[in-house]
Amino acid sequence: MSSGYNWQNAIERQNTTQIQLAANTYNVLESSSASLQRSTQVAIETEQISTEVLSELNEQRESLLRSTRRLQDADADVVQSRNVIRKLRREVLYNKLILILIIILEICILAGLIVIKFVSL
Repeated sequence: MSSGYNWQNAIERQNTTQIQLAANTYNVLESSSASLQRSTQVAIETEQISTEVLSELNEQRESLLRSTRRLQDADADVVQSRNVIRKLRREVLYNKLILILIIILEICILAGLIVIKFVSL
C-alpha cells in the first residue's frame, strides 16, 4: 500500500508544529514574566521615590507653617510697637506743651518781678 498519503510524516509535522508552538508560547510567557518583573520593580522604585517626595513636602509644609506663625507673631509685635510709639509721641507732645506753659509762666513771673521792682522804686 503505497497510496499517496504518508501518515507518519503528517504526524511528525504536527508534533513539530506543536513543539514549536509550545516553545513560542514558553518564550512569550518568559518575556511577559520578565516584563512583569521589570514593571513591578519600576512600581516599587516609583513608590519609594513618591514616599521620599511626600516626606520632603511634609517637611516643607511644616517649615512654611512655622514661618507663617513667626510672621504672624512679628505682625502682632509690629502692631504693638506702633501702639507704643503712638503713646510715646503723645507723651512727648504733652511734655512739650507743659514745658512751653512752664516757660511762659516763668516769663510772666519774671516780667511781673521786673515791673514790681521798677514800680516800687
